Amino acid sequence: MAFKRTTKVLSDLGSTSMTDLVFLLLIFFLVTSTLVNPNALKLLLPKSTGQVTAKPTVSVSIKDWGHDRYTYHLNGDETPVLYSELEDGLVELLQSEEDPTFSIYSDESVPIKEVVSIMNIAKRNHYKVILATQPE
Repeated sequence: MAFKRTTKVLSDLGSTSMTDLVFLLLIFFLVTSTLVNPNALKLLLPKSTGQVTAKPTVSVSIKDWGHDRYTYHLNGDETPVLYSELEDGLVELLQSEEDPTFSIYSDESVPIKEVVSIMNIAKRNHYKVILATQPE
């Protein structure tokens, strides 16, 4: 007597679940790859809508005189101070302050490296710096 099977074993696997899994992995890697490499060159300049709680007692102004020449003024004084004397002037003005803070007023045409050089003076002396901007 020969018995025949009425049910057959299917040899192919369901490919729809595998396709869904690959699609989800593809979406995951596309989303995470954009987070790993942000655009570092895009700069958004800050707007000056908020107020600062620290009140600086000293101000440093940087003006552009053209041909890569800049003048530095302490507390809005008309007579310029040499860059080599700027740090000594700031130390003298801020030595009696409990929380030494000064503000930087920079002309729009002054390169950022000049502003950063003054920020480095503040870092060396452990001063706080406020960069003044124009209101909106």
